[in-house]
Amino acid sequence: MIRIITSARLAQMENDALTARAEARQSSGAANEALGRHLRELYAATDRAKRAEATTTEVGVLLAGAVRELSAAQQELLLKDIEIRRLREELERGPEDGATLTVLMHHGEPRAVYASREDAHADTATHGLPADHVWKACDERPASAFTWRCEAFIYNAASNGFHRPYSSVPRTLGGAA
Repeated sequence: MIRIITSARLAQMENDALTARAEARQSSGAANEALGRHLRELYAATDRAKRAEATTTEVGVLLAGAVRELSAAQQELLLKDIEIRRLREELERGPEDGATLTVLMHHGEPRAVYASREDAHADTATHGLPADHVWKACDERPASAFTWRCEAFIYNAASNGFHRPYSSVPRTLGGAA
């Protein structure tokens, strides 16, 4: 088949080819623009995912630390609860006849009450007295004559109270009646 092309037809075909090339360039530009937009969105999404992963890791570390602290606090609470129960039972039993308490006195003024003389001596070490200080029995001088003095008090069930093992010498009130 032979086809005869006229110059008008040739001009039309060239015009169609130019239009097709322009449309192809426009479509290629739009495709490149869309690809660039999609790549930017992909990079942004990847960046957000990395930051979320880093945040998740950081939160995981914080949570693990909080769980450890919570476990330690629960253990401490359990031990304190056991100690409170023991002390309540001891309180309900009350003191036994002959039980002693030690009163630590500083210049004759009561400072604190301790379950044992050793506890009172240890407390004076926190106030500057050497831990290896040799304690001596106090003489008949008044308690105010001593910087630190430990006085023992023994429980007497008959009187329902703690008393000194010896009676102190009564002071004269200077002529008061």
